[in-house]
Amino acid sequence: MEYTSFKSIKYYSECSPVVEGMGFKLVELKVIPGKEVTKIGAVISAADPAGNISVNDCAKVHMVLLPRIEALIGTDNTSMELTSPGIEHNIKNAAEFELFVGREVRVYDKTVTDWVEGKITSADEKQVNLEKEDGSSVTILYENIAKAKFLQK
Repeated sequence: MEYTSFKSIKYYSECSPVVEGMGFKLVELKVIPGKEVTKIGAVISAADPAGNISVNDCAKVHMVLLPRIEALIGTDNTSMELTSPGIEHNIKNAAEFELFVGREVRVYDKTVTDWVEGKITSADEKQVNLEKEDGSSVTILYENIAKAKFLQK
């Protein structure tokens, strides 16, 4: 799994503080210019790992975030889809682990060729640390992760 710093994602640094100011975290941001319409995709999560995102939460953030992005890209000819990660969220960017500290995840570790489950206790640019159900800890390098997703309980 690759680690892509959020700072390297275009417009993320300008948009993340807006979302955080509303009590949420910006998990993903994609701005795709088109011939006629610029498509924007964003994913937000609750600041609390156990928290949920409602449709009303998405609507509130959408109303504030869309004008910010339109000002940044210089057009209002846009289409924006804003969602929550959902209970079956697949972690695509290893940088997301830092946002989800405290959340239960399943990580497929290529070195043991099996899923490892646990609560994210910390993460950085190279690895994620999980606390397993038995209380033990495990550190997994991102290069050894084939896929990762939220653990459903």
